[in-house]
Amino acid sequence: MLTPDFLFSVANPIASLGWLLLLLAPRWRVTRAVVLSGALPLLLAATYVGLIGYQTLAHPAPGAGFGSLAQVAALFREPWALLAGWVHYLCFDLAVGAWETRDAQRRGVPHLVLIPCLAATFMLGPLGLLLYCGLRQRWQPAPIAVPI
Repeated sequence: MLTPDFLFSVANPIASLGWLLLLLAPRWRVTRAVVLSGALPLLLAATYVGLIGYQTLAHPAPGAGFGSLAQVAALFREPWALLAGWVHYLCFDLAVGAWETRDAQRRGVPHLVLIPCLAATFMLGPLGLLLYCGLRQRWQPAPIAVPI
């Protein structure tokens, strides 16, 4: 039987693999195919949708909602909703890290300069995005050659 704890123990290593690929092998064809293409973030997105559907239909949380902090707290007391919220973080943070990596490659940002931004995005999501958006201003994207 699938439990929130079991699915949590599966989702974390999957997302961690994506982060390791971004950090250690950003130009490897496997990284391009699995993470930079969006495949892994989309897998996490589909998992999130399934969890939300299951939680809503099979395990509704009394008093839960998004209208107040108390309603959100009630929602996250339900383990399936908490798992869905965690997968939401995994999905979006990895999608942002993939975007940062693609954008950095397009702009010619040295990967060693990108790594602190990726680490911050992995651990503290929006902080990493802010760091990268500040950093990327120093590099202009390579011009696109247009045939005449």
